[in-house]
Amino acid sequence: MTKRDYYEILGIEKNSDEATIKKAYRKLALQFHPDKNPDNKAAEEKFKEASEAYEVLSDAGKRQTYDQYGHAGIDNQFGSGGFSWDNFTHQSDLNDIFGDGFSSIFENFFGGGMGGRSQRSSNRGEDLQIELSLSLKDIAVGVEKTIKIGVKDACDKCNGSGSADGSVEACTQCHGTGQVRRVRQSLFGQMQTVSECPSCRGEGKIIKTKCTKCYGEGRMGKVKEISVKIPAGVEEGQYIRVRGQGNIGPRSGERGDILVLIREKQDDTFERDGNNIILEYPVSFSQAVLGDEVLVPTLTASVKMKVPAGTQSGRLFRLKGQGIQGLHTYSKGDLIVRISVITPTKLSKDEIELFTTLKSFDSKRKLEPGKSFLSKLKDIFS
Repeated sequence: MTKRDYYEILGIEKNSDEATIKKAYRKLALQFHPDKNPDNKAAEEKFKEASEAYEVLSDAGKRQTYDQYGHAGIDNQFGSGGFSWDNFTHQSDLNDIFGDGFSSIFENFFGGGMGGRSQRSSNRGEDLQIELSLSLKDIAVGVEKTIKIGVKDACDKCNGSGSADGSVEACTQCHGTGQVRRVRQSLFGQMQTVSECPSCRGEGKIIKTKCTKCYGEGRMGKVKEISVKIPAGVEEGQYIRVRGQGNIGPRSGERGDILVLIREKQDDTFERDGNNIILEYPVSFSQAVLGDEVLVPTLTASVKMKVPAGTQSGRLFRLKGQGIQGLHTYSKGDLIVRISVITPTKLSKDEIELFTTLKSFDSKRKLEPGKSFLSKLKDIFS
């Protein structure tokens, strides 16, 4: 099968810079990642395809080779089986996109490990996932939230042991090793994985007389509150990992983590575009004609802005540094203000006479169509 052009896959031009390449990959990774598309082989293939393109185009040396020789110059670097997850060297970029929860979410999808990651503790508790909705104001500056979540904690009757009398015996499925081996065919080729034994959950032993309250689990359900620090600049679909706050493992095992999935609330005033925010600001007819100094709201306060005389409806103004603080950076986006000239609908007798007088001057002016809003927005970001 003929492979698609890497630039075409990411939807970018051949002269795109590093930031554009990363932004394009971020968009595709968020769209096609397995957590959003469970059991969707087409999305899985798209995710792999985008990752392969990003691996090549984000590396200056590989990109130069690809530009000169095409796929023929790159394929031999991936081995006879073609591109696989072992060839992907930008896992930190994926953590930037999805948060620290990336490794856990994709662990099973990529065959039990990422680039040689060791198996997790066999008696470790499950990771939990919860959604957290944030306002643009929260996202702009970062926030700490307290949330309630149901978890499994140590059984108070057996003190987490799971045993009524402390008696145990060797597991017959794994013969006391706590591990089972499997060979399976994945999207990235044949893979052999070592996983915990499902019968004894990696302990290598079975409880003979189970606790009557927790039935041998060593843990019971409860609701607890946790505090989550959300950094500024997070985006819809990213994860924040809260370590050691998930379910306690069976029979006093290590606790899992909590993965907080970020959801962004729709704002009634502002629209988000990356780290920039867009505001439609109304001005009166007289303000537009004569000019004025207005007080423009931002996500955290208000700032003064000059509206020049003769300002047209749809004109864009950029207020530097009044947007959202970037994730893991100190730089902030901008506030883009789109002027909307309000046409009065209810006029007094004096106002009607005044506008009638003004109308007599209109025939002396030549009116021509202006640029569209999309064209203006494109100009201001270029």
